[in-house]
Amino acid sequence: MSFARESWPFVAPFALLAALAAASGRPGWAAAAALAGLGVLAFFRDPARRFDGEPGIVLAPAAGRVTRVDAIEDPELGPGRWQRVVTFLSVFDVHVQKAPAGGEVIASRHAAGRKVAAFRAEAGEVNEQHLTVIRRPCGDLVGVRQIAGLLARRVVCYLQAGDRVERGAPLGLIKFGSRVDLLVPAGYRLLVKQGDRLRNGATPVAAAPAAAAGGAAASAGVAPAAAAGGAAASAGVAPAAGGERAGAALAAGTEPGATPGGPP
Repeated sequence: MSFARESWPFVAPFALLAALAAASGRPGWAAAAALAGLGVLAFFRDPARRFDGEPGIVLAPAAGRVTRVDAIEDPELGPGRWQRVVTFLSVFDVHVQKAPAGGEVIASRHAAGRKVAAFRAEAGEVNEQHLTVIRRPCGDLVGVRQIAGLLARRVVCYLQAGDRVERGAPLGLIKFGSRVDLLVPAGYRLLVKQGDRLRNGATPVAAAPAAAAGGAAASAGVAPAAAAGGAAASAGVAPAAGGERAGAALAAGTEPGATPGGPP
């Protein structure tokens, strides 16, 4: 098991206090300081986890309990509706977040805000937060919104626009808290429900249509790519067109769905 690098400024004072107490002949104080330091260090633990399933599977970015599953509109992410899976992180959960999908980071935005309790409905709108948007190779967009809570003091994201990231790679952490929202396209099939416990970088949360079609095609003895391509051709729809339009708008720094050069 490893630990996030941000842990050491929090742990070092306890280690120093323990050393000073031991040197001055106060073993009880030394033991108490050492235990407190280990407790703080546990907040920043980053257990090794691995998932070898279908490429179309989107993983849990955070460890914790699912407190809400719904569909919302999110102009920051793109036009239309997005499925949202809200995960609450208690003080006992792993606080490091993982990339739910592989691809290119096309947006990484921090927004200052308040620090109301993360379980309150308005926390996602008023609290300090950071939005990371990943464009998958198929063109679909997946968003991760890290949200600070009552005890969380800072949201940290390791990724910047233009980075390429692998599924399950470190994405960031929320120091001592608190809530993480995963946003996937409306056409994805959700694999979790409210009340489920998730493990970051290990629990499958959603399946892309191609992954679902691939599983069905495999059962029927049909090549997944042919089945998915045939369905798209029959419907006369170019796969992931909406994701590409939204991605272009995010990359250009404009409102998704707006006409370039048009009126605001």
